[in-house]
Amino acid sequence: MTHKILTVIAFLTGSIAFTTTEGHNISEITSTPEVEISKKLNTKLTLEEEITQLYDVFVEKNTNVPDLQSFKNGMIGYYKLSEENLVNKKILTIIDFSLSSTKKRMWVMDMTTNKVLYNTVVAHGKNTGGEFATKFSNKVNSLQSSLGFYVTGETYYGKNGLSMFIDGMEKEFNSKARERYVVVHGANYANPSFINKIGRLGRSYGCPAVPTALTAEIIDLIKDKSVLYIHSADKSYAENSKMIRV
Repeated sequence: MTHKILTVIAFLTGSIAFTTTEGHNISEITSTPEVEISKKLNTKLTLEEEITQLYDVFVEKNTNVPDLQSFKNGMIGYYKLSEENLVNKKILTIIDFSLSSTKKRMWVMDMTTNKVLYNTVVAHGKNTGGEFATKFSNKVNSLQSSLGFYVTGETYYGKNGLSMFIDGMEKEFNSKARERYVVVHGANYANPSFINKIGRLGRSYGCPAVPTALTAEIIDLIKDKSVLYIHSADKSYAENSKMIRV
């Protein structure tokens, strides 16, 4: 796959140009030939190496990040959708449904600054599972969450207040998101306080529902063509999704 080396190279270049691990200006160090620096900069990284280095940058800059596997998958899809000119915002949202609904399993990440802007809880579908999400579907009226890659759409006001359409990019897994009204919205049952009452978050009809206090902020940030990836340990998705294939 043809891919662009985005923020990793910019970060590495900046690090080499200005400081070493000892905090000295590179111009003060005469023992490192410029040709060696040039060779390092011109070394072509594989996609996996590029993503792994970028992950290290996120780990260094943030206190909480997705695990490496969900991050790798998310970045592969992010690159593909960006190359297809389907993305207007350099924002990647990862939801990891392999984690308990009591955990903060949603990350909104700025791919320009390598910063996690939001890390919060998020609800899954009623028929997807209790505390853990285990069953997924692309069928209308299934009341289940759908895995894979989405591009965020426009907003509207519905029965759950401010909401945002998401368009599924994978025919087999999430292409009926619009038809099913699988959208991002806020919900009282998605508030952290709900966990204290019943030991887990409440559940939606298939939507990734977020805490009401963060709804407007998150939707305003990620609306209008950013990438959202819903991850899971689901074997069918891992084996059949073309979006996570290099």
